Amino acid sequence: MEGPVFWIAFNVAVVALLVLDLGVLARRPHVIKFREALAWCAFWVSLAVGFGILVYFWRGPQKAMEFAAGYLIEESLSVDNLFVFLMLFNYFRVEPQYQHKVLGWGIVGALVARGLFILVGVSLLHAFHWVIYIFGAFLIYPTAYKLLKGEEAQIEPERNFVLRVVKRWLPVVPEHAGDRFFIKRHGRTCATLLFVTVLVVESTDILFAIDSIPAVLAISRDPFIVYTSNVFAILGLRAVYFALAGMMEAFHLLHYGLAAILAFIGVKMLISGFVEIPTYIALAVVGSILALSVISSFIWKDKERARDTE
Repeated sequence: MEGPVFWIAFNVAVVALLVLDLGVLARRPHVIKFREALAWCAFWVSLAVGFGILVYFWRGPQKAMEFAAGYLIEESLSVDNLFVFLMLFNYFRVEPQYQHKVLGWGIVGALVARGLFILVGVSLLHAFHWVIYIFGAFLIYPTAYKLLKGEEAQIEPERNFVLRVVKRWLPVVPEHAGDRFFIKRHGRTCATLLFVTVLVVESTDILFAIDSIPAVLAISRDPFIVYTSNVFAILGLRAVYFALAGMMEAFHLLHYGLAAILAFIGVKMLISGFVEIPTYIALAVVGSILALSVISSFIWKDKERARDTE
């Protein structure tokens, strides 16, 4: 277990990156183009790879593989969540130049929520080993089962609990005011649709965390690995969103691959008391399933297009 110096230094570095992003680089709202998004993707992935190399020399190859597997799982699950973000932006009519700000504040909330979930999850596993079987069963059903049926994206924003609470206690104007979260209307402070969108994104990420944190805990119960892999995956989420926003439909088979990954991880947890699957095998399985689902999506799409042109 790392000492307080590491945790303070790591979180200060994360906060500094967020301040640089939200306070400086994203100060002028603009539409994130594909090339810019791709550059940011390369930056965040390079940062994660660099940290993984640091872990290799600092904590050894086993911890480095755990970090890589945790990062890959979190990043792949986050890609599926992007479909939900796209739906929310369409529902709340968020202009493209303001979506970066919404996702930025969503990431801040996600980091806090994930930290709390990780703390609780790790504590439960250390105190009660049998909880791992509950986590494993939960990953298989309902999580993997819902993804297999494509139910993950069936989120109804109008029924969101946070949205209903906000409308009850805070006046909400049914319009946007640029990138502002609050405006004055008839002498009262009112929330804009942009602020409501941020809250709904935050609340849906809590649901995502309930699915993804147990998946990473199947790879490692080391808070250092679970937390850092989550942080690096979340930090790169916005760049991935803008890079893939124009071609989300191309990954139409991804949810089948993610369902298979979650089912595999769930089985790994359930049999952990009898058979221990090495981390390198888990990493190879997760990477292979993810690659197969992405490649199959493009091949299947090309076949459909060829059939339509005949």
